[in-house]
Amino acid sequence: MQNLDATFAALADPVRRAILARLAQGDATVGELAEPFAISQPAISRHLRVLEAASLIRRERDGHHRRCRLDARGLERATEWLEFYRRFWSASFARLDRYLKRKKGDPHA
Repeated sequence: MQNLDATFAALADPVRRAILARLAQGDATVGELAEPFAISQPAISRHLRVLEAASLIRRERDGHHRRCRLDARGLERATEWLEFYRRFWSASFARLDRYLKRKKGDPHA
């Protein structure tokens, strides 16, 4: 559950979500990821560490540069968790719908 907490905490920040959206288009260097933001290089590095700790990205050395790549593991865990609750609520609403139809005397309930 701790990894799931880290994933949702990482996704809570709009800069980190923007970084993930950029990485969904392909790998990028730290400098490329920093370009659209008016924040310091150390701040970008902190965001990348949070994303990496949540298993949302991987960073690798590429000569003098560090390349970042989207890592689906963190999103898979979050998706599984969200899917469980989506099924739970869908089933609950379906039961409520059947109950209300029976109360009204609907023959299709």
